[in-house]
Amino acid sequence: MTANKQIDKYIQSLPAWQQKICKEMRQLIHEAAPDIQEEIKFTNRPYFTLNGNVCALLSAKDHINVFIYDPIAPDPKGIINQGQGNATARSIQIYQHHSVDKSAFVALIKAVAANNRKGGWRKLKKLDSKA
Repeated sequence: MTANKQIDKYIQSLPAWQQKICKEMRQLIHEAAPDIQEEIKFTNRPYFTLNGNVCALLSAKDHINVFIYDPIAPDPKGIINQGQGNATARSIQIYQHHSVDKSAFVALIKAVAANNRKGGWRKLKKLDSKA
C-alpha cells in the first residue's frame, strides 16, 4: 500500500475514535484489493479507486461514513446500513462503539473491485438487463 499523505492528514485531523475506525477501514480496503489507489477528491475527501471509485471515507459528527460506489455488489451479511436501493452508492455508517464485520467488509470491497475490473457496475447492469 502506498499511503496518500493527504489522507494521512485527513485522518490525523479527526477525533481519536474516528481515526481508529478510518485506519482500520483503510487497512481492510487494501487487504481486499492491494492494487486500489488512494486519492483526494472534493478538496479533502479520501477516495479509494480502481478503474473508478470503489469507496470513500467521510467523517460526520457522530459516525464515519464509508460510501460504497456500487449498488449491485452483494451484501449478504447486511453491513450496508444506509442507501439500499440508491441508484449509484450505498454507505456503511460506523458509530463510536460499533464495529463492522471485517470479513463481510473485505468481501464487499473485493466484489466492488471485481466489478470495476469488468468495466464497472453500470456496464454490468446494462449487460445483465440485456440477458
